[in-house]
Amino acid sequence: MNHAVIARVIGLILEIEAVCMLPSFAIALVTSGPDSSAFAFSISLCAVVGFLLLRLPQRSKRFQTRDGFVAVALCWIVLGLTGAIPYTLSGFSYVDAVFETVSGFTTTGATIVAAPSALPRGLQFWRALTQWMGGMGVLVMVLALLPSLGEGSVNLMKAESPGPISSKLLPKTSETAKSLYLIYIALTLSETVILRLAGMPLFDSLTTSFTTISTGGFSIRDASIAYYQSELINWIIVLFMFVSGVNFGVLFQVQRRQWKEALRSEELRWYTLITLGAIGCIAADLILKAGKGVYESLSQSAFQVVTLMTTTGYATADFDLWPYFSRMLLILVMFVGGCAGSTAGGVKVSRLVILLKNLKRELRRILHTREVRPLTLEGARVAEGTVSSVSVFFFAYILITLLCTAVVSLEEPDFTTAFTAALTTISNVGPGFSLVGPTCNFSFMTALSKVALTVTMLLGRLEIMPLLVLLFPGVWKRK
Repeated sequence: MNHAVIARVIGLILEIEAVCMLPSFAIALVTSGPDSSAFAFSISLCAVVGFLLLRLPQRSKRFQTRDGFVAVALCWIVLGLTGAIPYTLSGFSYVDAVFETVSGFTTTGATIVAAPSALPRGLQFWRALTQWMGGMGVLVMVLALLPSLGEGSVNLMKAESPGPISSKLLPKTSETAKSLYLIYIALTLSETVILRLAGMPLFDSLTTSFTTISTGGFSIRDASIAYYQSELINWIIVLFMFVSGVNFGVLFQVQRRQWKEALRSEELRWYTLITLGAIGCIAADLILKAGKGVYESLSQSAFQVVTLMTTTGYATADFDLWPYFSRMLLILVMFVGGCAGSTAGGVKVSRLVILLKNLKRELRRILHTREVRPLTLEGARVAEGTVSSVSVFFFAYILITLLCTAVVSLEEPDFTTAFTAALTTISNVGPGFSLVGPTCNFSFMTALSKVALTVTMLLGRLEIMPLLVLLFPGVWKRK
């Protein structure tokens, strides 16, 4: 393993984190916030440590696959530990601070803050910005800013990109990273302008755009999006959440006006059908069992399905009070998540499509024992290694969810709280049900549960394997 290059990547990440803290520091100064000294210290610490790591000598710039996985895992851990310093110096316990920071960077949106509106402006902005940084991926940001990082840097993007199949959109990895970030920035600015025109204050518009496009869900308002009491704002956010849950490769095709290729996306069709199906079923359930009106049911159903399907986690209604069937469907869409290559979490639509096709193929083999039928996705053959990795991922996903549920159950909440807390963190959603529902938070949990859920958030964002690789002794050897 190339220790020097990995240390250099961590150094770069710390330098970028220090730069990203500067706007929060400036806001804290302008508003005379008590968090200004916290950001000043955090920026200095990250900058100095990052500079020292960058000065380490290195013999080779080459990344191998395991180097990419280790670098990604360590960078995300370091980001969580150092990004928590402004919270800690502002009065949070370190465990709570790391929980909130990791929830931000992983775009989970689970929070221990009961009243976000009471936070200083600098912390409010940092809280939203961590989600925007983590949405596209901090290592993708490094590749976009520093194309000369080294040979094999594609392994960094491969390790951090969500989904079973990772590919470059353009010949060079740095060009791909730049194209993705240009789309990401364009969506963020577009939503900010549109929300401002819809009547949302400028600061709210910017922070909401950060947490919508990243499908993060942090809000600076205690009542989340319900605070604004605006149907227009709700529908604007629904649109941008849905778009952010689409594979950015499809958005890249749209940017290049390759409309036919984009509309032929098999995953996009499944994603749209699942979303519309869930909206229709829940709306009908609310009309028949909860006695709500047609428009109210469709509006609330659309917002909550899209926000949970894309793992954003905003709230405009207390869906924990909805009928059991509606709540069950919301749990299912939390589990499904968005498309591969998007900012959304969850298992990902493409993985579920591969699993369903593999199930169908195995059933056909029972009837036709000599039949050889390859799996296809998006019109291309899926390698058997990819099919195997999807199955392994799915098993690990379920196993980690159950293990985390067991750990949270040690403090003896009800089963719904323990299970949905584990599911919402590994899926990077945010709110769950019962004691961690949309009107609640995670502050009541013990330090053990918060640590377990923090690790689960990281496992979910990095899609399990990069973190598990760190547990193998052999990965730390030089050869």
